[in-house]
Amino acid sequence: MSGLRERVRAFAGTAAASVEALDDNDAAARRALSLLAEEGLLAWTVPARDGGAQEPRAAADTISVRALCDVRAELAYASGMLDVMFVMQGLGSFPIALAGSDEQRHAHLPPVAAGEEVAAFALTEPGAGSDLAAVAMRAERVQGAGRGEEGWRLHGHKSFISNAPLADFYTVLARTSGEPGDKQGLSMLIVPAGTAGIEVLPFEVMAPHPIGDVRFRDVAVGEQALLGEEGEGLDLALTTLGRFRTSVASAACGFARRALDESVARLVSREQFGRPLSTFQGLRFDVAEMDARVRGAELLVAEAAEAVDNGGPATAEVARAKLVAPEMASWVCDRAVQHFGGLGVKRGEVVERLFREARALRIYEGTSEIQRLILAKELLRPVDG
Repeated sequence: MSGLRERVRAFAGTAAASVEALDDNDAAARRALSLLAEEGLLAWTVPARDGGAQEPRAAADTISVRALCDVRAELAYASGMLDVMFVMQGLGSFPIALAGSDEQRHAHLPPVAAGEEVAAFALTEPGAGSDLAAVAMRAERVQGAGRGEEGWRLHGHKSFISNAPLADFYTVLARTSGEPGDKQGLSMLIVPAGTAGIEVLPFEVMAPHPIGDVRFRDVAVGEQALLGEEGEGLDLALTTLGRFRTSVASAACGFARRALDESVARLVSREQFGRPLSTFQGLRFDVAEMDARVRGAELLVAEAAEAVDNGGPATAEVARAKLVAPEMASWVCDRAVQHFGGLGVKRGEVVERLFREARALRIYEGTSEIQRLILAKELLRPVDG
């Protein structure tokens, strides 16, 4: 185990209890963010060049996927809220690391690493999920004569935006030209959350964390809000997702390993028909299968993270990890619920929470179906030509 993982494991066990003790979702999220900042873990979501942690396995202008995976595996083992608050700082700010000017990076990235600003990644829309080319939100260039109107005006609706209720800024994918369905004409902009015309509509999901819809009605930002060049927003979005996608698989492994450990403890301690559940062959087969699947997924995550960090082609490796690990975690957490019997579906039990936490990972940052398409394309490339 790496030194980083040992450090996160020691921190997460105590921090999770503090976070889980809070009933209010937003308060728990803010507590998680504060604890992560105090421990210095948010620095792993920002390049060293911009105030983040220095990682020998990554260049100073990027972040280490292996480090992200180490942190997320241990945070997810302890608390889904700690995990999501950690990773969203990276997802929401990495487009700035990729394409931001010196001024943009200096303004936002050190505060993100310190937990002083909360970042949100605003891609998804009611009509645009897996297909980001379908983004319809508009950012229209406006010209003014000394009235503070030079820049952009945004109109549209973003949905399923993690950190929406807490964000200090959004990195927003918006259409600056063309029509929905065009892969060209999408740009990325930094939009302060307090800008007039923004309305946040929080909602709840099965594994609670701060999330909601964000409506933009005639939202005005300056020219300096544009990240990189006009029209390169889709590339920025996909590059960001590509950097973080393997870490989703690592979080899935963290959830699954916790579920396995909970199952083993339950089967050893619980007696039925005069003997421990762990003596029943069918249940022994279960934990053996759970262990093998978890370990297999962990190895795929390690392979993918190393491939991305090394800068080589990693499309197939990342797709395998993102496909296998979340699907595995859902199965393992389901078996853990079964091992607990009636308690397994009781709100507040660890395995019940893990079952809910693991489910979303098969959807966000590239569904399992999308990963199958990507992997098949890579495998059949010599045939397809």
